[in-house]
Amino acid sequence: MSSSPNVHLINHPIVRAKLTQLRRAETSAKEFRETMEAISYFVGIEGSRDIEEVTVDAQSPIGAFKGNDIKPKVGLTPILRAGLGMTDAMLALFPNAQVYHIGLFREKISLQPVEYYSKLPANPTVDLVYLLDPLIATAGTAIAALTMIADWGIPIQKVRYLAILASEEGLKNVLAEFPDLHIYVAGIDEKLTDNGLIFPGLGDALTRENDAHDFRNRCAF
Repeated sequence: MSSSPNVHLINHPIVRAKLTQLRRAETSAKEFRETMEAISYFVGIEGSRDIEEVTVDAQSPIGAFKGNDIKPKVGLTPILRAGLGMTDAMLALFPNAQVYHIGLFREKISLQPVEYYSKLPANPTVDLVYLLDPLIATAGTAIAALTMIADWGIPIQKVRYLAILASEEGLKNVLAEFPDLHIYVAGIDEKLTDNGLIFPGLGDALTRENDAHDFRNRCAF
């Protein structure tokens, strides 16, 4: 397992049990989506543990009190399309967050990332970005996405990378490029296959998230 203090493995019995369910080949698409969302909620909770707060004056039905609110403007950036499976959980935590989709796919032969879509506005409108991507395999996609966010104008210290599963090699590759990045992940596997897939992994997240019959409907936006 990664020894870097910037890699935060979610250590919780429920997360481990749900990750086991996510890995199982017999898990249905519906179960896969629901389980990914549940794990994403845990990862999001841990990934926001150090978020800055402000004190607010408020009124309960009984009387006045001092409470807390989240200070930074939060942006959610799911990497299409598998990252969409993590978005609802994060919106439950940050209902006012701005969502900016970026599209990257890994070319099958070279395993290099190819950008095909970006909804990042001309200038940053948020203070803190949660980058959402279920899998960090070789980390080519992760590095490309982080480069896009950094070029947009968000310091890497203000980015949190949230994932479901990562490879040891992928984590090392990401941190070699972005040593100040903090990564929050539910599980870490040691190996990659010759095709650059996490082993034993959980398969292709996008394929498993979607039933063949409703793939286009779920991914349209």
